Amino acid sequence: MTTLTRRTLLAATTAGLAAPLLSRAALASELKAFVDDYRSNLTTNLTADTNAAVRILSGVQSYWQTGTAWNDGTARNAAVLRANIRYCETRTASRTDAEAARSFIVDRRHQSYAVIDGLGPWAAVYRTTALAVTGITEAPAGTPATTISDFVPAGAPAGATLGAGSPTSPLGQVVTLVNTVRGNWSSSNPSKLAVQYPRPWRLTTDSAVVDTGALDEFGYPVYRSKVVVAPQLLRQRGLVPADDGGFPSGHTNALHLAALAFAHAFPERYQELLTCAFDLADTRITAGMHSPLDVVSGRILATALAAAILNDPANAQLKVAARAQAAAFLAANPGVGTDTFADRHANRRLVLPKLTYILPRTGPDRPLTVPKGAEVLLETRQPYLTAGQRRAVLRSTALPAGYALLDGPEQWGRLDLFKAADGYGAFETDVDVTLDGVSDAWRNDITGRGGLTLRGTGVLTLTGANRFRGGVRVLGGALVAATGHALGGGDAEIRGATLRTVPGGRLDGTLTIGPGSTLDVIGHPRGPVLTAKRVTGRFATVTVDGRPAEAVHTRTGVSVRILKP
Repeated sequence: MTTLTRRTLLAATTAGLAAPLLSRAALASELKAFVDDYRSNLTTNLTADTNAAVRILSGVQSYWQTGTAWNDGTARNAAVLRANIRYCETRTASRTDAEAARSFIVDRRHQSYAVIDGLGPWAAVYRTTALAVTGITEAPAGTPATTISDFVPAGAPAGATLGAGSPTSPLGQVVTLVNTVRGNWSSSNPSKLAVQYPRPWRLTTDSAVVDTGALDEFGYPVYRSKVVVAPQLLRQRGLVPADDGGFPSGHTNALHLAALAFAHAFPERYQELLTCAFDLADTRITAGMHSPLDVVSGRILATALAAAILNDPANAQLKVAARAQAAAFLAANPGVGTDTFADRHANRRLVLPKLTYILPRTGPDRPLTVPKGAEVLLETRQPYLTAGQRRAVLRSTALPAGYALLDGPEQWGRLDLFKAADGYGAFETDVDVTLDGVSDAWRNDITGRGGLTLRGTGVLTLTGANRFRGGVRVLGGALVAATGHALGGGDAEIRGATLRTVPGGRLDGTLTIGPGSTLDVIGHPRGPVLTAKRVTGRFATVTVDGRPAEAVHTRTGVSVRILKP
């Protein structure tokens, strides 16, 4: 591999990018999908034509025109870039001492180690078992005298390793998966060098670089900027601006890469790990080191890179081994301690605004064409779905179209993995699912013209205010209708299976009850359990919270009464 000097890198950047990032020749040609071309993400490739990572982030050209040097780029969308920097100014001006200290820890600590917090009650035992350690445990009160890097602390166990842990530990396959996802082709540096959008602390409100000619007490140039870097990080700033671009955020890229790798191994903690990554990445803005555009682009890059690396056939056996190792670990170790991410609703409230930050939405919505290979990101979270069904989940839970950076080539930014982990957002066609020996919950409000058929021996819970119109067929296992409108519109048919429902459920169509069917009511029934246009057939077994009961049928509803002992 050719080693490029800083001067050569900047020359290559400016030569290729004084014009729009994606050339007319590239636009007219059939470029490879990102997952097939991710190994082009090298510092020897600094144009959208040659580097898949630069290409998928080329929506930035709607906002920023790269200049001939690191400090003479220009705003193409002045309003958005002004909002971008003002967001940083406001955040850093209102930052508390505790927030500044936390931003230092996140900045200096190995990102893979930090994301382990998303394992919640299993985080401590994971770190012990995997021999994962850090030397960054607290922040100094002021600005340290020197730069600080993470280190293996004195007294650490033999073999202890920074980051996800030791590849030779009992969790070595998980560690190796995380390290592989964060491997040779996962750097944000080529995109930084290509775009050359400066750090916010080097920018005025209007995204201009104005060097005052003065040096601060630490020897750094003073730029005309209202963005205030956390005191603990003043000596941790980059010294060569041309090598120290803000877009995309490298820490954000690394945090989300680690989170997605851990989530593939630990799908039981999928949303918690994602929430942890979003939360940690947000400290990059609090620190004054990155802007919202930097953080959003870092997440987009990580999403595409994780999908590409998890799709790579070379990693197929590693994925299986890491998942098996993680499952065995969870089975052998009960979770102990406080779970910071236990509240799913709080997690969603944290994640949702950080998917877009200050990016405005313009233009009409349109269905997402799911990027090639993106379905692998749900492979272990929804293993009972086919690859095509997982793509349908991603499409039906995607963010709306119209966000320029998110709407870039392949639209990786539109994926809302947190929402996708909660199942379908719409049944675009009929969905036929077989769950055997597993339980899952679909928590989204499901729309669409299709319906649901459930087979197998598992349990599927629907918790949304559903409006899908194609009806429900429960032909195996158990369907839990956890809300009054969980069954959507259309007819419902239960044959040799179980329907578990809360009282007061409503069905727009006909309820057909076949032989061997069971009804279990959650909570004491008051009034009708189910109301439908018509009810035919009778449940073989009726219970209320597991206690024997009997159903009373009318033409349009089912009521239940508990039997006396």
